Amino acid sequence: MTKHNTSNGKVEDSQTQSSRNGQKKRVVFLDAETMDLPSLDTSVLDSLNADVTLYQQTHAKEIVERIRAADAVLVNKVVLNAEDLKQAEQLKYIGVTATGMNNIDRDYCKQAGISVQNVEGYGTDSVAQHALTLVLNLATNFVAYQRDMDKQAWSASSHFCLLNHPVIELAGKHAVIVGHGELGKRVEALFKAMGMKVSIAARPGKQDDPRPSLTSLLPDADVISLHCPLTEDTEKLINADTLSLMRPTAFLINTARGGLVDEKALYHALKHNKIGGAGLDVLSVEPPPIDHILLKEPLPNLLVTPHNAWIGNGARQKLLDKALAHLTEFLG
Repeated sequence: MTKHNTSNGKVEDSQTQSSRNGQKKRVVFLDAETMDLPSLDTSVLDSLNADVTLYQQTHAKEIVERIRAADAVLVNKVVLNAEDLKQAEQLKYIGVTATGMNNIDRDYCKQAGISVQNVEGYGTDSVAQHALTLVLNLATNFVAYQRDMDKQAWSASSHFCLLNHPVIELAGKHAVIVGHGELGKRVEALFKAMGMKVSIAARPGKQDDPRPSLTSLLPDADVISLHCPLTEDTEKLINADTLSLMRPTAFLINTARGGLVDEKALYHALKHNKIGGAGLDVLSVEPPPIDHILLKEPLPNLLVTPHNAWIGNGARQKLLDKALAHLTEFLG
C-alpha cells in the first residue's frame, strides 16, 4: 500500500485519494497507531472495496470531524460517545479492534441502528504467556536478582550464588482464576502444567453460579489471576476487603482491566506487605499520570508492564484479520 503522510497525522493510500468522488463506502480508522500496521500483513486492508482513511491518533476534539461522513469506523481505544456519534448520520458500523467495548456508547448505537462488532480470542496465547511471565517473575524474584547483577553483587559474593531474595516453587500452590473464558481456560492449563492446583471463582454478580465465590477462595489462594471483563459487578473487585482476605504471601495478577482493582487499596497492601506481590499489565488510567499511586515510588513487590500482554505479532495479526473480516462482511 502506498501511504501518504499528511501534516495532521492522517495516512491515506493512493486508492483512497483517487476514489474521493466515487460511490465506495467510507471507512475511517481512528487510532491505527495502536496496531503498528507496518509490522503486519495489511494486504486485506489494501484490497478493501472502500474509501479507507487511516489516522494514527485521534484526539477528542477531532472525533466529530473525522467520523462525520463515515459509513464505518474502526477504533481501538478512542471513546465514541452519543454526542459525537449523533453527528455521524451515515455511520452504520463500528469495528472495535479489541475485545472490550466500554469505550463505545452501545445504548446509543442500538437506538441508532449502528452495528458494533468486537474481536474475541485473538490474544489468548500472548496474554496467557504474559500472565504466566508475571507469576514466574514474582515467584523467582527475577527483577530483584537482575538488579543485583547490575550492581555486580554476584561478583562480590563470598560464595558461588546469590540467595538474598526468596524464591517460591509454584508446584503444589493454589491458583484462583476469575473469568473462565478462552483466556482463563488457557491460563488454567498453564498453571496446571506448572503443577499448581487451580480453582475457578464464580462469576461476580451471577447469583446462580454453582462455583465457589471469590471471597471464599481467597484465604487459601497463593495466586489470583484476573481474566474477566470490567462491568458494574467487577469494578474494584479487588479492594480493601478482598485484599484483607488474602494470604501475606499471595500474588495478584491482572492482565484484564485496571478498573478491576482498587489501586489505592492495592498500594497500601503492597506497601505494608499485606500480600506477597502483584503483577499488573493494566491500570485504571492509560497511559497513567506520572504521579499514579502505583508508580510514584518503587515497590519491590510490584511489577507493572505497559498494557503490552496482547502485542505479540501473531496476536495482532489475528486481531487485524478478524476485524477486517467483520468489516468486509459489512461492506458486502
